[in-house]
Amino acid sequence: MSNTIIRNASVVNEGKIFVSDVLIEDGLIAKIDNNISNTKKYKEINAEGLHLFPGVIDDQVHFREPGLTHKGEIYTEAKAAIAGGITSFMEMPNTIPNALTIELLEQKYALAAAKSLANYSFFMGVSNSNSDEVLKTDPRKVCGIKIFMGSSTGDMLVDDIHSLEKIFSQSPMLIATHCEDEKIIKSNLALYKEKYGEEIPVSYHPLIRSAEACYASSSFAVSLAKRFNTRLHILHISTAKEISLFDNKLPLEQKRITAEACIHHLWFSENDYARLGNLIKWNPAIKSITDRDAVFNAVMDDHIDIIATDHAPHALEEKQQPYIKAPAGGPLVQHSLVAMLEHYHKGKISLEKIVEKMCHAPAKCFRVDNRGFISEGMAADMVLINLQQPWTVSKENLLYKCRWSPFEGQKFNSQVKKTFVNGNLVYNDGIFDESVKGQRLLFRNN
Repeated sequence: MSNTIIRNASVVNEGKIFVSDVLIEDGLIAKIDNNISNTKKYKEINAEGLHLFPGVIDDQVHFREPGLTHKGEIYTEAKAAIAGGITSFMEMPNTIPNALTIELLEQKYALAAAKSLANYSFFMGVSNSNSDEVLKTDPRKVCGIKIFMGSSTGDMLVDDIHSLEKIFSQSPMLIATHCEDEKIIKSNLALYKEKYGEEIPVSYHPLIRSAEACYASSSFAVSLAKRFNTRLHILHISTAKEISLFDNKLPLEQKRITAEACIHHLWFSENDYARLGNLIKWNPAIKSITDRDAVFNAVMDDHIDIIATDHAPHALEEKQQPYIKAPAGGPLVQHSLVAMLEHYHKGKISLEKIVEKMCHAPAKCFRVDNRGFISEGMAADMVLINLQQPWTVSKENLLYKCRWSPFEGQKFNSQVKKTFVNGNLVYNDGIFDESVKGQRLLFRNN
């Protein structure tokens, strides 16, 4: 572990911004104070004029390994995440094979231990027939259980009420859900196929995967969670209608039902399909400006608790297929933090709120052990940012294996300068130190 003193940083933490030195010692934040003495001749970093954030915790990514590594892999996508200020990620089970057994899940952990520069956790997947296996999952070592209550691939669409009731009633772990009603989607798709055949314009995506489909599934998940007092976390809220399902009165630590918003639903709208086409085809769909603005407001007033990415890369040639065949999803981890900082520059959100939603809230919601804050004794996962260093996204500076981004050509005014993971300076102004890998996240059971 490298021991370092960060000098004169503008620290953003727990609703405050203050200038301080920060001492990193043996992988931990050892001291936060002005004028920390350097009697042991530790390395020093002058952070004057820079902002120090806790490392971002992304609670929803698809890094595509194993089985889909032509799209992305743990090594490449975690590296892109580090460059974007994300120090910890939670990855989804719809790889090949699907992570539907403890053995297959642990194989993914082994891959990450060997390859990931960021800290990592992996969700246990659910099918209609593996509930007994799911209930064996160790809540100390696994971030949660993922249920696709809407379209997915392979054996991961869960629509059997008995399986759902068993897991919602018996699992002590957080259950994360993708909520879209499959019957409504199929009915909508049939209508548009009748009109357009196989040449449906991508602009109809938000009408096929409609607000009604989202609300029907989300409200059903909430009803199950209330019935069984389950810890439920609904991913990627995309509609104004769903916001009423969530409470903004309780502190996050006391909530049993929580929600997440994703970067693409906070940035793009249906007006962008004409320009970007399938590059912004996500499930749930990017919808109207009204929906986008309502989701953003719900983040601000705490109906929605967490901001994440749903990073889901595909090969560009896959995205260039007709709408019906083009897969949903896109790469975001390298640009999620700077995208939110662009909203800060526009006066729409404060630095403190960005840190709350991208760093503190994931740590609280998932009960992540010892991370998510710049506090003495915490793991030294931190990011130094220059808020006044404009740059433009281009193919040349992309780190995703798929080598494309819906943000290509976008100018951002902020830049991630340095990323520390467990005290190690893993990313230093474009240069990576790959000698030390990230750690497996652990979780509190209380």
